Amino acid sequence: MAAQSLLSESAIGWSIFTVVLLAILAFCWIYIRKFQSRQDSEVVSTITAICALAIALITSALLPVDIFLVSYMKYPNGTYKEWAANNETRSQIEATVLYGYYTLYSIILFFVFLCIPFVYFYYEEKDDSNVNKCSQVKNALKYTVGFVIVCVVLLLIGAFVPLEAAPGQNSTQWEKVQYLFDELGSSHGLPALSFSISSLTLIGMLAVITYTAYGMSVMPLNLIKGTRSVVYERLENTEDIDEVEHQIENLKSKCKDGRPLSSKDRRSLQELEGKLQVLQRRGRHLDIAERNCCSKVGSALRPVKIILGVFFILVALLFTISLFISNLDKALHSAGISYGFIIFGTNLTNPLNELLLALQPLYKIRPKRTRPQALLFLCMILLLIVLHTSYMIYSLAPQYVMYGSQKYLVQSQTSSTDPGPGNTTLSTTKICDADAPEDQCIVTRTYLFLHKFWFFSTIYYFGNWAFIGAFLIGLVVSCCRGKKSVIEGEVEADDSDISDDEYVH
Repeated sequence: MAAQSLLSESAIGWSIFTVVLLAILAFCWIYIRKFQSRQDSEVVSTITAICALAIALITSALLPVDIFLVSYMKYPNGTYKEWAANNETRSQIEATVLYGYYTLYSIILFFVFLCIPFVYFYYEEKDDSNVNKCSQVKNALKYTVGFVIVCVVLLLIGAFVPLEAAPGQNSTQWEKVQYLFDELGSSHGLPALSFSISSLTLIGMLAVITYTAYGMSVMPLNLIKGTRSVVYERLENTEDIDEVEHQIENLKSKCKDGRPLSSKDRRSLQELEGKLQVLQRRGRHLDIAERNCCSKVGSALRPVKIILGVFFILVALLFTISLFISNLDKALHSAGISYGFIIFGTNLTNPLNELLLALQPLYKIRPKRTRPQALLFLCMILLLIVLHTSYMIYSLAPQYVMYGSQKYLVQSQTSSTDPGPGNTTLSTTKICDADAPEDQCIVTRTYLFLHKFWFFSTIYYFGNWAFIGAFLIGLVVSCCRGKKSVIEGEVEADDSDISDDEYVH
């Protein structure tokens, strides 16, 4: 009976994961196809990009499954459910999730250090028409070896780096966390993989600070402000074309008099002709945008965009405020910099952490014009960003990521003034934290995996402050900027006339 219950309960979590997996694959295919160049695309690079992005999202999707399983082991009153009462049963579930992380993180290392670099350099060599297939493979492998060496070095450092806990005033709590680390086994496999993934996460953190934080403030405000009028932009562009053509005619008129153009005039003429080509391409795109049904529908849905913009800016503010409170909590109550600012409980009310606990029962990249190499580079950056989200979620809601919605029973003795037995025992429930008995609260495998090395946690802590700063800067810059063009990012100075064919067709 217990085995059947275990199977049915595990099936719930993994069935949700399967549905999410299929949705992720569909999303990755649509996303890559949206940005892929129709004129310059390759099957191998497309498949590699889709798989790399999918494996990163699947790894992140395992986090809610991990939290769901540890939370679902207990009733709201703090007692274990029948199927999870056996410690061996709980260990089996934890091991299954841990093996899932082993597999997914190993695949990520394969893509980052072998697959993506090889495909990238293979198509870089293809740009030279004189290079044959064998030379392409040989040169691509030659460059990829450097990435493989870096991967091996990271694995070796992770396997043999010393992990010594310095004594301190919170040594008792630290020993409990250290015990949780040690229970995963004494092999070097976990530290090696954890160190490698944490190193990649640092790169993802930089991308999150410089790209995601800025985008979180800019995107909602752009939705609220809207875009410039396409009719006004066309009129303005036409006036610019007339002005440039007039300047070109003035320069060419000098040649009609029989006088050769000076080197300065020739440079000016080339610059003006290049500017004229950009303006003409811009005019064609504006004509298409004006006739496009999507632009007309977008104008009609202007109120919806404003509502979405307000919603997203509120979400971004909730995210940033929660991150600030969490960092402030760590600064005031954590074990300190020598322990990676690990916090052993929630001391300040974090709105996102409370929201997740309340919701626990519910559970130059341009569209159609991105070359294979740029597409692979995009997926590499996205993979690292997604990889960093697991730690970002912990920073936002540490208690939730560690224990989910688990509670445990606390027994307390009270003196009685009534005749009879002198003392009575009261049982109360308490949200799981580091002070809970070791057999009463199950820590997620995600937390144990991401916090193997304290110095990475220290870097993440300061990175969170940088994220908050970048978000505020983006908010100020976006408020000061005017409305963006209706064809923002579609016309660049280095575009060719041939590239417009993709957009038109």
